Amino acid sequence: MAEAATGFLEQLKSCIVWSWTYLWTVWFFIVLFLVYILRVPLKINDNLSTVSMFLNTLTPKFYVALTGTSSLISGLILIFEWWYFRKYGTSFIEQVSVSHLRPLLGGVDNNSSNNSNSSNGDSDSNRQSVSECKVWRNPLNLFRGAEYNRYTWVTGREPLTYYDMNLSAQDHQTFFTCDSDHLRPADAIMQKAWRERNPQARISAAHEALEINEIRSRVEVPLIASSTIWEIKLLPKCATAYILLAEEEATTIAEAEKLFKQALKAGDGCYRRSQQLQHHGSQYEAQHRRDTNVLVYIKRRLAMCARRLGRTREAVKMMRDLMKEFPLLSMFNIHENLLEALLELQAYADVQAVLAKYDDISLPKSATICYTAALLKARAVSDKFSPEAASRRGLSTAEMNAVEAIHRAVEFNPHVPKYLLEMKSLILPPEHILKRGDSEAIAYAFFHLAHWKRVEGALNLLHSFRMIPYPLEKGHLFYPYPICTETADRELLPSFHEVSVYPKKELPFFILFTAGLCSFTAMLALLTHQFPELMGVFAKAFLSTLFAPLNFVMEKVESILPSSLWHQLTRI
Repeated sequence: MAEAATGFLEQLKSCIVWSWTYLWTVWFFIVLFLVYILRVPLKINDNLSTVSMFLNTLTPKFYVALTGTSSLISGLILIFEWWYFRKYGTSFIEQVSVSHLRPLLGGVDNNSSNNSNSSNGDSDSNRQSVSECKVWRNPLNLFRGAEYNRYTWVTGREPLTYYDMNLSAQDHQTFFTCDSDHLRPADAIMQKAWRERNPQARISAAHEALEINEIRSRVEVPLIASSTIWEIKLLPKCATAYILLAEEEATTIAEAEKLFKQALKAGDGCYRRSQQLQHHGSQYEAQHRRDTNVLVYIKRRLAMCARRLGRTREAVKMMRDLMKEFPLLSMFNIHENLLEALLELQAYADVQAVLAKYDDISLPKSATICYTAALLKARAVSDKFSPEAASRRGLSTAEMNAVEAIHRAVEFNPHVPKYLLEMKSLILPPEHILKRGDSEAIAYAFFHLAHWKRVEGALNLLHSFRMIPYPLEKGHLFYPYPICTETADRELLPSFHEVSVYPKKELPFFILFTAGLCSFTAMLALLTHQFPELMGVFAKAFLSTLFAPLNFVMEKVESILPSSLWHQLTRI
């Protein structure tokens, strides 16, 4: 019985919603017709006359107060709407209207149970959104002591945010520590050092770890049987301590390279020892994994030092050897360092070979991959490309490939063209980037702007894509542009940098409406206060003009339907 009653109520509600959705105009005219027919018993004319007399007796001060109050209220609404839009990215009035009025007008409730059929698709899109907004280690990150700190000394600004440095500390603890660090005193000290927030405390801990290793230990095993000659050996050096000093204490790249070479000597020895013992248990396997990460990090940073110091060919060789020795370690994205170095050498055939391996549909994309591929294809046509000539004769196959490559790159990260075209100033790239975000665009343009300038006409070809088409965010070649990039980029980039936002948020209609209403009512209040008589004449003329068509229609209807019709209907 209850189910039948519930079903009847649902059908009644659906009928009412349907009638309101499609027949509201008919209802409106029916109500107007009834009001007109009942104008005599309802004494509408008398009431209108009374209201007219009352309005005529009002002084100009009342209208000043009325318009001033309207201006004040609309101004308060405008301030609230603007604050809500800046904080949440949407209009409060629009959100309330969609949430509460749309179901009454027959709209679809987004939270209804009908969404169960598309739960798999929603979960996939949510999973993709989380993946798209994952923060990645910047493969081209600078050196803190030799580059970031020097910027701070010169400008007095901090180029790195606390959030960015905290992510780096987490990376260091993941790559450079393991559960057995407490067995070696130096590693135990470094395990605490990576968690320190104070840079000076970290540097002091690194020096302490190195001092411990200077203590000689006598091994209770003779070198020769039945001999009194004892072996004297040094404890193994702490490679991670040298890494920390090279990253944070060294004030020049040359000093950092010197410390990294000492770290390489210590790290290579630890790696070889743990490689022999890795199959003896899970503890040794964890040590070997840690030592592998340390060795790869050191060699990669040494290659970056060589690149900074102008020894680009040496850097390329080191990166190639590293990728050949550890082909499965893709977390450091060494191929992006290799691409940048090869572009500096203008070895475009080698760049194409690297792209052929890493620009694969199964591998994660990056701005370096997409824009480098676009640069190579633009290089083939940019020196002879002319928009006017292309519009007359059409695009050739090579030009079409270049345009499609640039379109693909711009769709992946729409922030990059602003920096490559120098429409927006660059800052030092952060230590972590958000793919498809402003942070990734800064990191890419910081190192690759010179390569684009070197290719004649490449920036002119890119200039045609400076205005990003709005539908691009829907996703044609990639997933739709994630909405979480702005929040993450604001955490990664310093406060003095204006974060690039895409798509640009348009002001909601209700903000523009309340702004216009506030300005209009304030102007009316001012004019009424200054010129009360003149504004009264204008108001009467405006109202008479506004109601002239209505009076004309009412006179025509009066001639067809006289006022005595109601009395005649009551007699019937």
